Amino acid sequence: MTTTAGPLLRDDDELAEVAARYAEAVTPTMAALIDPDDANDPIALQFVPDRRELDRRPDELDDPIGDERHTPVPGIVHRYPDRVLLMPLTVCPVYCRFCFRRETVGGPASALLDDAALDAALDYVANNDAIWEVILSGGDPLILSERRLRSLLTRLRAIPHVRIIRVHTRVPLVSPERVTDELVGSLAAAGPVYLALHANHAREFTAAGRAALQRLADRGIAMISQTVLLRDVNDSVDALAALMRTFVENRVKPYYLHHLDQAPGTAHFRVPVEEGRALVTALRGTLSGLCQPTYVLDIPGGWGKSPLGPDYLDDGAEGTRVRDYRGRRHPLNDP
Repeated sequence: MTTTAGPLLRDDDELAEVAARYAEAVTPTMAALIDPDDANDPIALQFVPDRRELDRRPDELDDPIGDERHTPVPGIVHRYPDRVLLMPLTVCPVYCRFCFRRETVGGPASALLDDAALDAALDYVANNDAIWEVILSGGDPLILSERRLRSLLTRLRAIPHVRIIRVHTRVPLVSPERVTDELVGSLAAAGPVYLALHANHAREFTAAGRAALQRLADRGIAMISQTVLLRDVNDSVDALAALMRTFVENRVKPYYLHHLDQAPGTAHFRVPVEEGRALVTALRGTLSGLCQPTYVLDIPGGWGKSPLGPDYLDDGAEGTRVRDYRGRRHPLNDP
């Protein structure tokens, strides 16, 4: 897999400072999509450093979702009783300018978990029989070598109480050449495996990316989506509708629309919660039920995700009424 770093930076001391502060890389597939004449190109905004990243606000946190407080052993985040994150690496093929782990991914200390640390992480999973699901994250687990990925999946599948493996990734769209028959076979053999695909704009779906998703779907890999609500990237009904429909057309079920985490230097991407709620309300009346994501906030400090979606029930003097997608209220008539 090839990534591009540096050439996307203009000759600007502030931009060089951003790249020195936070990891910067983009794959050729994504770089080819960037329109250099569009100051608000949705691909460039996601991957090209911006001097605004040096503007840190008082409410921004190095660890906005509290990974550290829920890390019993290196490589494991155990926030919910029945599932854990296992992060075998902290390296990505692209570095999102809004990443909530931007203080840890891609830096000089980033690397694979060594063998001893990986053994300890897997022992933690094996010794906690409440763990039903293991979520591979990081970093992007699909840039592991196929041998290492296959070994990890095999070891997880050997733990009797681990029934589901989920893989969080951008690879099928940003590095579709990585989705080889061997990689797809490894995922299929470890099933049931769910692949959570991160994409934020419909333009990310190139012909090669769509073909990679088809290879995964044809081998029975269930796919769900993750999207971050981002100012000037997807903060309109049209942009979100196009993205959600594109997911479904490629057999990816929309899952989460994330409210942006409070990571350092990301304020220029933030969309107010009420604006986000208005957008998902509009989607409810515009799109098929297959295309509806759940709008969620990861509560700062590590308290977990909560849905932020619109409320449709109103209690008043005339009883409970339910609102339709146009905002009209109707009697609930629930005995």
